[in-house]
Amino acid sequence: MSEDSSLISIDGSHGEGGGQIIRTSCALAAVTGKTIEVFNIRKNRRTPGLRRQHLIGIQSLNKLCNGFIEGAALGSQEILFRPGEIKPKRLKIEINTAGSITLVLQTLLLPSFLSPTPIILDFLGGATDTYFSPTIDYNRNVFFKFLEKLGLSATIKIKKRGFFPSGDSRLSVKIDPGFPKSLNFLDRGSLNKVTIISGASNNLRDAKVSERQATAASKLLSSKLDISANIQIEYYDTLSTGSQINIIAEFENSIIGVDGLGSPGKRAERVGRQAAKNFIKEFRSNACMDKYACDQILPYIALSKAESIFTTSEITEHTKTNMWVISHFLKRTFTMEKEESRFVVRVR
Repeated sequence: MSEDSSLISIDGSHGEGGGQIIRTSCALAAVTGKTIEVFNIRKNRRTPGLRRQHLIGIQSLNKLCNGFIEGAALGSQEILFRPGEIKPKRLKIEINTAGSITLVLQTLLLPSFLSPTPIILDFLGGATDTYFSPTIDYNRNVFFKFLEKLGLSATIKIKKRGFFPSGDSRLSVKIDPGFPKSLNFLDRGSLNKVTIISGASNNLRDAKVSERQATAASKLLSSKLDISANIQIEYYDTLSTGSQINIIAEFENSIIGVDGLGSPGKRAERVGRQAAKNFIKEFRSNACMDKYACDQILPYIALSKAESIFTTSEITEHTKTNMWVISHFLKRTFTMEKEESRFVVRVR
């Protein structure tokens, strides 16, 4: 694209080679004020280049920081992004597909914290709970709790849920100004409670899908971990049929969680058991942070100038790729050391 040596050039096919690279790159560009070019975007995926949710994320970010984008089109494998000043505003984000709202948020959330006054993001359309992305309940009940521990405050108000393939969600996110602190999480402390949130579209109420998911998960937690979980059963007015489940453990010093989605032909009991199995693995790791939160929290921790240390259950390809992207913008060093069933991560 450009031969300007002052640009930060990022190979979008590096590591796991997915949309995480474009989301983290654009967010950190807006935060640091650095111009970037990203090439080979999702090069090795079945449908290379920018998909709708990636495009909406960077276009919304461009509005948020009054910047300039070149190459922002569906299927584009190269973009240039020159950020401007982040200014407070109420931003309407329209997603005419079942694109993931939580993935769009990954592009917008970190820069929004650096606004001088609160920012409100109004989502019209998109999916609150869809495939290959965190559910909205995981975001607000796990990831947003970690943000609070970093001194950051964001709240989600859900007006309407949305599943694949229609989406049609309605929700607002309020982000208060703040700068992330460091994190010191080596001991998660004693267990306070475990909560199962099981929800489904209204047309699955008669089949008791939410109850069946929760019961299957609860039975497995009881037999394998001797844990009695608090259960929340929910049903939603949605355009598309769907279900979701979250299992969340709150400890004295930390929080971990997993989520799961129903799909056509997949029995509710199987959805619940699979979520419980994933949770049991996270629980037994004795880590302060589950593998899903680890890669998402890294850009925030890296922005803090102080050293951070924490434990996580697994170092995923997403985590490794995010570390690589962050190193282009911030002079931070990441070290990972295996300790029994968990990893100790240091950010210096």
